[in-house]
Amino acid sequence: MSTPAISIDHVTKRFGAFTAVKDLSFTVPSGGIFGLLGPNGAGKSTTIRMIMDIIEPDAGKITLFGSSASSRDLSERLGFLPEERGLYRKMKVLDHLAFLGEVKGMRKADAKVKADRWLQRLGLSDWRLKRIEDLSKGMQQKIQFAGTLIHDPELVILDEPFSGLDPINLQVMKDVVVEIARSGRTVLFSTHVMEQAERMCDRIVIIARGEKVVDGTVSEVKAGFGERHIALTFFRGKEVAERILADPALVAKLDDYGASAEVAMAVGVDPQALLRALVAADVGLNRFEVVEPSLQSIFIAKVGNAAEVPAKAAA
Repeated sequence: MSTPAISIDHVTKRFGAFTAVKDLSFTVPSGGIFGLLGPNGAGKSTTIRMIMDIIEPDAGKITLFGSSASSRDLSERLGFLPEERGLYRKMKVLDHLAFLGEVKGMRKADAKVKADRWLQRLGLSDWRLKRIEDLSKGMQQKIQFAGTLIHDPELVILDEPFSGLDPINLQVMKDVVVEIARSGRTVLFSTHVMEQAERMCDRIVIIARGEKVVDGTVSEVKAGFGERHIALTFFRGKEVAERILADPALVAKLDDYGASAEVAMAVGVDPQALLRALVAADVGLNRFEVVEPSLQSIFIAKVGNAAEVPAKAAA
């Protein structure tokens, strides 16, 4: 069995009287994509900052690659994209990326070659000699992303990497993350957007109010949820369907998207009973399918309406 990329063992972090992370334990295996999930204020960024040795835990232990060395000593093996983006706005794009490579131990000439490759990969070659301040916000985010990866780190840690991206840039960065994982390296990213995690992650941990509530592979988490879910899409009679779906004798939970819905069946109820009721009411269905529960529905069930915490405690 390979050594875990990250091991977090009974870690707690307090800010004054507020506990941001409480007795948290999980392991990130080597290779693949790991999702650190939770609502805003759950303790995700605080956990990542402890992994990166930016702040120290008050209790517990964090190890990287099975080593007792700190992340600062392992800097050349790590790539970190913080939630708070930061670039030297007056520097030229190519020089900035090369500088970030040199900080991670690369020779200047090698860093410039790699920087040019990343600019081409991310569609920014025409901007290589422009100043950072001349780039759009999305372009700057891609530059910082490239700077995180320029030295080919073994472990990549991304704090809310897709926040604020338009669909095109999100697709580009998503493809890069998947390529990194396929190369055998490890990616840990935090998010509160469950759809991203469901599509990309091999394993997940969900935390709420600083505590772990879910831990496992995506398939294990879904299999262990224990609810039968139905995916529905309507082309006629949505108003009638809403009344049927509101019947607690048939439906335990409803996630309504307007033209479609996902429902959890009441305990002991055969999905065919719901189908018969909808057909009898002349509801037009494009889709009626028994499906695995979505990660979104599991997240809502496990986390509920977890309140946000003070900003100083971090997301």
